[in-house]
Amino acid sequence: MGSITMSNRPSYTSGVSNQPLIGMTIGDKFDEIAATYPDNEALVVRHQGIRWTYRDLKTEVDRAARAFLAIGIKRGDRVGMWSPNSSQWTITQFATAKIGAILVNINPAYRLHELEYALNQSEARCLVTADSFKSSNYTAMLQELAPELQQCEAGRLESEKLPHLNSVINLAQESYPGMYRWTDFVSMADQVDSSQLVRLQSELQFDDPINIQYTSGTTGFPKGATLSHHNILNNGFFVAESMKFTDQDRLVIPVPLYHCFGMVMGNLGCMTHGATMIYPDEGFEPENVLQTVAEERATALYGVPTMFIAELDHPNFAEYDVSSLRTGIMAGSICPAEVMKSVNGKMHMQEVQIAYGMTETSPVSTQTAADDPFEKRVTTVGRTQPHLETKIVDPASGNIVARGEIGELCTRGYSVMLKYWNNEEATQGAIDSSGWMHTGDLATMDAEGYIQIVGRIKDMVIRGGENVYPKEIEEFLYTHPSISDVQVTGVPDQKYGEELVAWVKLAPDAGDVTADDLRAFCKGKITHFKIPRYFKFVEDYPMTVTGKIQKFKMREISIQELGLED
Repeated sequence: MGSITMSNRPSYTSGVSNQPLIGMTIGDKFDEIAATYPDNEALVVRHQGIRWTYRDLKTEVDRAARAFLAIGIKRGDRVGMWSPNSSQWTITQFATAKIGAILVNINPAYRLHELEYALNQSEARCLVTADSFKSSNYTAMLQELAPELQQCEAGRLESEKLPHLNSVINLAQESYPGMYRWTDFVSMADQVDSSQLVRLQSELQFDDPINIQYTSGTTGFPKGATLSHHNILNNGFFVAESMKFTDQDRLVIPVPLYHCFGMVMGNLGCMTHGATMIYPDEGFEPENVLQTVAEERATALYGVPTMFIAELDHPNFAEYDVSSLRTGIMAGSICPAEVMKSVNGKMHMQEVQIAYGMTETSPVSTQTAADDPFEKRVTTVGRTQPHLETKIVDPASGNIVARGEIGELCTRGYSVMLKYWNNEEATQGAIDSSGWMHTGDLATMDAEGYIQIVGRIKDMVIRGGENVYPKEIEEFLYTHPSISDVQVTGVPDQKYGEELVAWVKLAPDAGDVTADDLRAFCKGKITHFKIPRYFKFVEDYPMTVTGKIQKFKMREISIQELGLED
């Protein structure tokens, strides 16, 4: 047998750890932590004026859990949560876990059609809803979908369009017909003895489904990734372990709770370590985040790169003392080197980490380490997480590729979802017979096992027969001093099949920069076929609520504006 070199070593790694997986339900782990750190601050919700210890939070969670039992919610029932970040979101997350109900995360940006789909597809029996947020009037939308609310008693909804839903709990101060007010709902806990909750909680198993999260599909309807206690409890724990969390850490969470980044990496990461969860506001506002970090003496901060850019670019940045920060996570997309330098230096986050994953993998599959070299933190998404496996395969044959070669990233282990809810076909298309989750992301693995994401299989641009990876061009254009952010996608072209368009966001002090200037900057530094043919200067990108850029929308807009429909 010949010796194995870099060129023929397979792109496969498994993550090792001295820490075993947690074989407990979320409710049992929560109770253990509350007993261990009863006086530690658990939850700070700035916009609601809330500051609770773990003892306080346990009281609130147990009360809500008993209230859910009082209105007839049973193990396995689906409970929708449609709200921006709030204390009630977190109480509902832990309370449903304690009774074995399945929390259905509903995107706060959803409108009528999407809400109806999520509630019916998950067959949700109960919905906890905010009254309104930004331009969304949730109460009015619900009344439009289920006009029967106006005539029914709370908890007795029989709706034509929402046939499974029978209870709506509104977080508003005022009462609405047919809906429980949150304050009235929690007072119903008195109807259920604590021993009933204890007994029910003891019967739950850690492999039970506990959470459905709808992935924002770029095509077709969203799919409901179904996650277990074991999936998300362990993922939250190991993400925070990598950041060396202790019961003294204080994490600012400006990302939405409805997404894994907030409720798993944030809430469960903190809870499993007895650390503090801090919400600056209902939604993201950069100055609020800076003020919260300063006043709460936060040690850690989460965000997608665009959030960190907004914080660093804020005109009042220098007014806030953020020197208490040590670590945090940037996820959602690769961090540009200049942004990483500023986060390390100006924000004092020397140990900031990059995490990569997807909702279907609870979410994190790979992560950089606190002591990884700078270069690895800006060019890779780190190495395989503990207790997980990663391989990179040729999308055509399914065979593992050699190190350094591009292929589809696959992940296997405790983090892989149970299934897509009520969607066997999509589940089989995502998880193969060996238990590997196929991510749809193109990646490479280097000799040390660091993984670099080079694009989506469907984002790859084929120009004149050459495979072009937009990420590579974006990374190059980031080095231009006047560019604050850039996103590249493909548009149709009669001669070459596809051409590149770059959407450029200029830095505040950029002055006049033209498309010709940028083409000249590229010339001689990157291959001619990688130089974008079109440049579009923008203030913003089309995004999901979680801050992920929607390239398919960029493509649609570019095609229309450039008149390339034919």
